[in-house]
Amino acid sequence: MQNKAITPPKANKIPKELTIHNDTRVDEYYWLNERENPEVVNYLNAENDYYNKITAHSNKLQEDLFDEMKGRIKEDDQSVPYKKNGYYYHTRFELGAQYPIHSRRMKSLDASEEILFNVNEMAKGFDFYSLKGLSVSPNNKLAIFGVDTVSRRQYSLQIKDLETGLICPDKIENTTGSGTWANDNKTIFYTKQDAETLRNYKIFKHILGTDSSEDIEVYHETDDTFNTFVYKTKSQKYIVIGSYSTVSTEYQIISADNPTGDFKIIQKRERDLEYSVAHYNNHFYILTNKDKAINFKLMKTSEEATSKENWEELIPHRKDVLLEDISIFKNHLVLEERANGLNKIRIIRWDGTKDFYLPFDEETYSAGVYANPEFDTNIIRYNYNSMTTPSSVIDFNMDNFSKEIKKEQEVLGGKFDKNNYKSERLWATATDRNKIPISLVYRKDTELNEKTPLLLYAYGSYGYTIGDGFSSTRLSLLDRGFVFAITHVRGGEYLGRNWYDSGKLLNKKNTFTDFIDCAKFLINKNYTSNNHLYCMGGSAGGLLIGAVINMNPELFKAAIAAVPFVDVVTTMLDESIPLTTGEYDEWGNPNNKEYYDYIKSYSPYDNVENKSYPNLLITAGFHDSQVQYFEPAKWVAKLRNQTKNKNILLLHTDMKVGHGGASGRFDGLKDVAREYAFLIDLESV
Repeated sequence: MQNKAITPPKANKIPKELTIHNDTRVDEYYWLNERENPEVVNYLNAENDYYNKITAHSNKLQEDLFDEMKGRIKEDDQSVPYKKNGYYYHTRFELGAQYPIHSRRMKSLDASEEILFNVNEMAKGFDFYSLKGLSVSPNNKLAIFGVDTVSRRQYSLQIKDLETGLICPDKIENTTGSGTWANDNKTIFYTKQDAETLRNYKIFKHILGTDSSEDIEVYHETDDTFNTFVYKTKSQKYIVIGSYSTVSTEYQIISADNPTGDFKIIQKRERDLEYSVAHYNNHFYILTNKDKAINFKLMKTSEEATSKENWEELIPHRKDVLLEDISIFKNHLVLEERANGLNKIRIIRWDGTKDFYLPFDEETYSAGVYANPEFDTNIIRYNYNSMTTPSSVIDFNMDNFSKEIKKEQEVLGGKFDKNNYKSERLWATATDRNKIPISLVYRKDTELNEKTPLLLYAYGSYGYTIGDGFSSTRLSLLDRGFVFAITHVRGGEYLGRNWYDSGKLLNKKNTFTDFIDCAKFLINKNYTSNNHLYCMGGSAGGLLIGAVINMNPELFKAAIAAVPFVDVVTTMLDESIPLTTGEYDEWGNPNNKEYYDYIKSYSPYDNVENKSYPNLLITAGFHDSQVQYFEPAKWVAKLRNQTKNKNILLLHTDMKVGHGGASGRFDGLKDVAREYAFLIDLESV
């Protein structure tokens, strides 16, 4: 891949001193955050041009990969219809179309189709188009929807008259893209974002047919470490405003029949008290960590006495089981649990006559409750897949235990047979003797030895768990002899809430050392070697990759960091940047010297050294609102200046998109093809 005749871009050095706690950092590439500066755009374009030239020989490979991955997708696919308020709703795609068509049928699946939104038509003329937040009014006549055409996750909220097909004149800018109907079919509650930080900080009330300038502010979240949101309970009885930080939550309610009423707080916020609420039969059901229930427990309280001293325990806290979520039905309570890293779905009749788990047999898998808006039903819908088993949507009868597979993901192309692949779960030993789970998948005919290419993936932040699920795109790696592995490092919740807590704040380095220990384990067990080991992560997972290659670059032949969060100190000191203040309890507040010193000790950008780094592909989105484009751009500029070897160093910035990449379902495959081609090309050397 390396072509010495092609000279990489070189960013200008303009030193800027950043001083706090009597410590001065000199940032020579700080100027790259000037989004409107033509020199910044010129530099990003020069990096893209360099990328295109260096990888030109792999264009055919990228095209082949794209065609392969697209060829496995059923282009005229559709979702399993779900029933709500007398209608069956579903989403479908047409051949060759990038975007979905949202439609419904009245009372019967045999009724004529009513198209609500054809996003392909709506997206014409836009490089990026995202429609979200589709919500139909209680009388089924109107629908709220949100549109983002820039990719900064700032949505315009609009309303469509489903009887006439016309878009109402009501238009509300700078929202989260969703709204909540009161039961009067004319009052809408929605969340506004701060224009600069994009923090979700205000709840407004809009009356259909009025100008948005007349909307009434019903709640202002003044604590800049909190965000706010609004929704309606499944029982349709209450409008709920929620406020949340990393370690605390608060909820307040009004009757959905009385949208002019005053909100009542369920339980005032307290630091380290987290709870969420569901409503059923004159009670609120509280999922909470109250009284140090670190893995959460379920409690209930009457509508009239909601503060925590009135909460009664239903499902106790368990040290070895994480209670992740609940679903409430007329006759059943459904619990989503996680034990030893694996999803469990538990079903309990309210009358106490039945209490059982759905059976899952594979060594590692993912399962979860899926699209159950109806309350008065004995059918629960859930999703199941594994690293070798395509996704299925299943309806299970909670009374007679019968089940019906409503849909199995089709893998087209005629080459896929799940029996050709093997998944397994290994346990590596961390430096501090903790056991770290690793989930792997590979073809059964792939020989596992020091020459086997292996891609090691992780995320490891915010308590987010990467599921052991199926990917049809991943087959393009597996069929070329790669092993794909997910390491469930600390910082996620794979092994419970303690697993998360031991990978954040002043324990954050555990995330990185876990990843390194897993890499060494796989090498020592002869699954691969450092000449064939690749690593990848995105966003906060990109921070992980950046830290790891600073600490042990010799372990990896190459790394991919997608939209990576790498300039941690500078970002967490800048309260104008989206997400900063709300994440002090995840990373720590560097205005406090203890956290400043700790974050600085691992921040990838601050710890780039004059050493040999692996081959690197780094991606960015110019409109990214979560990890600003200048973080990966600065990182690449500094790496170019510091690295000792001649390995590949590439930056690809998509000038039209943000954090989530392309909006069209096929355009997103081009990003995957780019990443896979980078790995396959290096492996062929």
